[in-house]
Amino acid sequence: MKISVIICAAGRGERAGMGRNKLLVPFNGANALYYTLEAVRRFSVNLKGADGVSDVIVTSSPEDFEEIEALCRPYGYKTVLGGATRSQSVANALKEVEGEIVLIQDGARPYTTTEQYAACVKCVKQYGSAVTAMPATDTTVIEKDGYVNHIPARNAVYRVQTPQGFYTQEIKRAYALAANDGGIYTDDGAVYSRYISPARICPCGTESNRKLTYKEDFTDTASNCTVRINDTGAATRCGYGVDTHAFGKRQNFVTLCGVKIPCDTGLIAHSDGDVALHAVMDAILSAAGLKDIGHYFPDSDSTFKGADSAKLLATVIGEVQKKGLRVSGLSIAIQAEKPRLAAHIDQMIKNLSALTGAAADNISVTAGTCEGLGFVGEGRGICTYCTAVLTQLR
Repeated sequence: MKISVIICAAGRGERAGMGRNKLLVPFNGANALYYTLEAVRRFSVNLKGADGVSDVIVTSSPEDFEEIEALCRPYGYKTVLGGATRSQSVANALKEVEGEIVLIQDGARPYTTTEQYAACVKCVKQYGSAVTAMPATDTTVIEKDGYVNHIPARNAVYRVQTPQGFYTQEIKRAYALAANDGGIYTDDGAVYSRYISPARICPCGTESNRKLTYKEDFTDTASNCTVRINDTGAATRCGYGVDTHAFGKRQNFVTLCGVKIPCDTGLIAHSDGDVALHAVMDAILSAAGLKDIGHYFPDSDSTFKGADSAKLLATVIGEVQKKGLRVSGLSIAIQAEKPRLAAHIDQMIKNLSALTGAAADNISVTAGTCEGLGFVGEGRGICTYCTAVLTQLR
């Protein structure tokens, strides 16, 4: 049975008071959305049996679309425009869903485990719907005019979380019926319960599967992300990479860190010739104690002819993660007489952050010439040097 996942990331996170989408601010060496994307990837990789994730759709506001799309690109996830409310965003995403079952996830819940996603799928198959929840541990009250009006039995109260799962056609119908009813829904189970049938509680919720809502939720002392920089004194690992490509390809641009830059000639290479990303990959592999990119992507293999180096880097990141490591910093020096690179460096850093998960503040890209010396100084090619810093996953 094919499963779709919707990740809600179109909000502004105003309660966090960060002046922008809270999912995109620096957080544990990356950002919260990166960790949510990683959680979904791990679930997808670990699915067993006939089930499989057919597609992942991430909602975004217009102002964040470029950045969120760049984050999603290495995973092959689709980014769609959301709406003014969460319900409108989910309704837009549901138009793109391909699977028979859909799981709807808050982008601000980066701690969801593979087991919780799997429990929701199982619950949908058994009961038709699944709302991740956990029993309330505190007494809750219903307020009226500032006074306690009613105290529900504690064993009847649950704290609702995500993911929430449904058969796709049923939740689509529920959202279509809710489109013009004037209701304000902050929860998919509420929409389903109103128009289809009471949603089923899936009691797989945990304290750790909390939602990042306020600024203090983003502090290191408050975070317990399952994939984060180990800040408890674990050893840092460093690696060094160098790559060189010669000019001569008949095209009017070069590609550096995924950015196409106008040039009177291209770089000769088996892949797309992104000499900067090639140095980055070798540095990361070196830090992880792995073999170089020639081992993983040999130029004797036609599969990699003209390959997108950003996709190759995604594979490298996957290999590094298997060793329990992640990229936490990069320092890249590009030597080139042409083209001029200064105007493109900010975009290079942005791309590298999205591709590797390292915070943009921990990435440096510098550009220089060789003052006419050597093959680079003679304008015959480009050389890139990279130092990568890796830390342990936790």
